[in-house]
Amino acid sequence: MSRLKEKYEKEIAPKLAKELGIENVNDVPKVTKIVVNSGIGEIAKDKGAIEDYAKELSVILGQRPAIRQAKVSEAGFNLRAGMPVGLKVTLRGKRMYEFLDRLISITLPRLRDFRGLSLKSFDKGGNYTIGISDHTVFPELDLGKVGKPRGFEITIVTKSRNPKESKRLLELMGMPFEKHENTK
Repeated sequence: MSRLKEKYEKEIAPKLAKELGIENVNDVPKVTKIVVNSGIGEIAKDKGAIEDYAKELSVILGQRPAIRQAKVSEAGFNLRAGMPVGLKVTLRGKRMYEFLDRLISITLPRLRDFRGLSLKSFDKGGNYTIGISDHTVFPELDLGKVGKPRGFEITIVTKSRNPKESKRLLELMGMPFEKHENTK
């Protein structure tokens, strides 16, 4: 069992249930999946570069990304229907908890000038989105074999009633949110 999942089941879930006054175990907020999206931009026409980037993402995430194709043609962007436009991975279960644990404990502290994650990235459903501008911050990658640094978006999908509950869940899991100092 993943270290973070074990911590969730033994410590976080009971604490959340007590804090929020939830009696039913199934109503306690939890992370259901993590979705990672990355646009491929200028490498869209180079199949080899797309495959290399997909391999790099699979090393980071532990799962091969799906290549997403354009649904419609857009002449202004020189884009035709069916052309590859991005990569997508949905993590659930063991891989999800392992990735989230590595993200929280190893990767985020390695970011340059990191002062915490913004609290403005929650949507109305309580899901949290993080933008990573450089995928080379992940220690799983061999920097000698990595091409150009690329960015991607990580969406942590939670089962909660509102963003407040999601924020508390992620705080208890160890997510480093920015600290706001009250000035009086």
